Amino acid sequence: QVRLEESGGGSVQAGGSLRLACAASGSTTSVTCLSWFRQVPGKEREGVAQISARGDEPAIYADSVKGRFTISQGNANNAVYLQMDRLGPEDTAVYFCAASTVVSRVTCRATHLGSGRFNNWGQGTQVTVSS
Repeated sequence: QVRLEESGGGSVQAGGSLRLACAASGSTTSVTCLSWFRQVPGKEREGVAQISARGDEPAIYADSVKGRFTISQGNANNAVYLQMDRLGPEDTAVYFCAASTVVSRVTCRATHLGSGRFNNWGQGTQVTVSS
Protein backbone atom coordinates (compact mmCIF):
# COMPACT_ATOMS: atom_id res chain seq x y z
CA GLN A 1 0.00 0.00 0.00
CA VAL A 2 1.12 3.50 -0.82
CA ARG A 3 0.11 6.44 1.35
CA LEU A 4 -0.10 9.86 -0.23
CA GLU A 5 -0.45 13.26 1.40
CA GLU A 6 -0.85 16.51 -0.52
CA SER A 7 0.15 19.98 0.60
CA GLY A 8 0.57 23.42 -0.88
CA GLY A 9 -2.98 24.32 -1.76
CA GLY A 10 -4.46 27.68 -0.96
CA SER A 11 -5.92 30.85 -2.38
CA VAL A 12 -4.28 32.95 -5.06
CA GLN A 13 -5.29 35.70 -7.46
CA ALA A 14 -5.59 35.05 -11.16
CA GLY A 15 -2.21 35.07 -12.85
CA GLY A 16 -0.46 33.77 -9.75
CA SER A 17 1.32 30.50 -9.04
CA LEU A 18 1.12 27.64 -6.58
CA ARG A 19 3.23 24.55 -6.08
CA LEU A 20 1.55 21.41 -4.82
CA ALA A 21 3.54 18.65 -3.18
CA CYS A 22 2.61 15.03 -2.60
CA ALA A 23 4.57 13.00 -0.08
CA ALA A 24 4.52 9.25 -0.66
CA SER A 25 5.28 6.56 1.90
CA GLY A 26 4.89 2.82 2.18
CA SER A 27 5.49 0.59 -0.84
CA THR A 28 6.73 3.40 -3.09
CA THR A 29 9.02 1.11 -5.12
CA SER A 30 5.92 -0.57 -6.53
CA VAL A 31 4.56 2.66 -8.01
CA THR A 32 4.63 2.78 -11.81
CA CYS A 33 2.60 5.86 -12.61
CA LEU A 34 1.95 9.15 -10.81
CA SER A 35 -0.71 11.69 -11.54
CA TRP A 36 -2.49 14.80 -10.37
CA PHE A 37 -6.25 15.02 -10.70
CA ARG A 38 -8.68 17.79 -9.83
CA GLN A 39 -12.36 17.85 -9.10
CA VAL A 40 -15.06 20.48 -8.70
CA PRO A 41 -18.47 19.75 -7.16
CA GLY A 42 -20.83 18.04 -9.54
CA LYS A 43 -18.16 17.09 -12.05
CA GLU A 44 -16.00 14.05 -12.64
CA ARG A 45 -12.43 13.93 -11.47
CA GLU A 46 -10.19 15.28 -14.25
CA GLY A 47 -6.66 14.12 -14.93
CA VAL A 48 -4.36 17.14 -15.01
CA ALA A 49 -0.82 15.80 -15.33
CA GLN A 50 0.76 12.35 -15.38
CA ILE A 51 4.29 10.98 -15.30
CA SER A 52 5.88 7.56 -15.35
CA ALA A 53 7.49 6.81 -12.00
CA ARG A 54 11.28 7.18 -12.04
CA GLY A 55 11.13 7.78 -15.77
CA ASP A 56 12.70 10.41 -17.95
CA GLU A 57 9.98 10.48 -20.56
CA PRO A 58 7.93 13.61 -21.14
CA ALA A 59 4.89 13.98 -18.95
CA ILE A 60 1.32 14.02 -20.25
CA TYR A 61 -0.90 17.04 -19.60
CA ALA A 62 -4.53 17.89 -20.07
CA ASP A 63 -5.02 20.44 -22.84
CA SER A 64 -6.49 22.89 -20.32
CA VAL A 65 -3.21 23.13 -18.38
CA LYS A 66 -0.58 22.48 -21.06
CA GLY A 67 2.13 25.13 -20.96
CA ARG A 68 1.07 26.34 -17.50
CA PHE A 69 1.46 23.30 -15.22
CA THR A 70 4.55 21.13 -14.69
CA ILE A 71 4.65 17.75 -12.94
CA SER A 72 7.92 16.51 -11.49
CA GLN A 73 9.28 13.89 -9.09
CA GLY A 74 11.55 14.18 -6.12
CA ASN A 75 14.98 12.56 -6.32
CA ALA A 76 14.17 10.05 -3.61
CA ASN A 77 11.11 8.75 -5.46
CA ASN A 78 8.94 9.63 -2.51
CA ALA A 79 7.48 12.89 -3.72
CA VAL A 80 5.70 14.32 -6.73
CA TYR A 81 5.07 17.99 -7.39
CA LEU A 82 2.75 20.11 -9.48
CA GLN A 83 3.95 23.59 -10.35
CA MET A 84 0.98 25.68 -11.44
CA ASP A 85 1.59 29.00 -13.17
CA ARG A 86 -0.71 31.59 -14.73
CA LEU A 87 -3.61 30.29 -12.70
CA GLY A 88 -7.15 31.28 -13.58
CA PRO A 89 -10.52 30.93 -11.84
CA GLU A 90 -11.18 27.85 -13.97
CA ASP A 91 -8.37 26.09 -12.10
CA THR A 92 -10.28 26.29 -8.82
CA ALA A 93 -10.78 22.72 -7.58
CA VAL A 94 -9.70 20.13 -5.07
CA TYR A 95 -6.45 18.63 -6.32
CA PHE A 96 -5.60 14.99 -5.68
CA CYS A 97 -2.34 13.11 -5.96
CA ALA A 98 -2.67 9.56 -7.30
CA ALA A 99 -0.31 6.64 -7.70
CA SER A 100 -0.80 3.41 -9.58
CA THR A 101 0.83 0.08 -8.90
CA VAL A 102 -1.31 -1.79 -11.45
CA VAL A 103 -0.50 -0.20 -14.80
CA SER A 104 2.74 -0.63 -16.69
CA ARG A 105 5.18 2.20 -17.20
CA VAL A 106 4.67 1.72 -20.95
CA THR A 107 0.96 2.37 -20.55
CA CYS A 108 1.64 5.35 -18.29
CA ARG A 109 3.92 6.92 -20.88
CA ALA A 110 1.55 6.28 -23.79
CA THR A 111 -1.85 7.53 -22.68
CA HIS A 112 -3.49 9.87 -20.20
CA LEU A 113 -5.18 7.50 -17.78
CA GLY A 114 -8.52 7.91 -16.06
CA SER A 115 -9.01 7.83 -12.32
CA GLY A 116 -9.99 4.15 -12.38
CA ARG A 117 -6.42 3.14 -13.22
CA PHE A 118 -5.03 4.56 -9.99
CA ASN A 119 -5.32 2.57 -6.78
CA ASN A 120 -3.75 4.96 -4.29
CA TRP A 121 -5.05 8.44 -3.52
CA GLY A 122 -4.32 11.35 -1.27
CA GLN A 123 -7.00 13.21 0.63
CA GLY A 124 -6.90 16.25 -1.65
CA THR A 125 -5.95 19.90 -1.24
CA GLN A 126 -8.10 22.90 -2.15
CA VAL A 127 -6.91 25.42 -4.72
CA THR A 128 -8.94 28.60 -5.09
CA VAL A 129 -8.18 31.20 -7.74
CA SER A 130 -9.95 34.54 -7.55
CA SER A 131 -10.42 36.87 -10.50
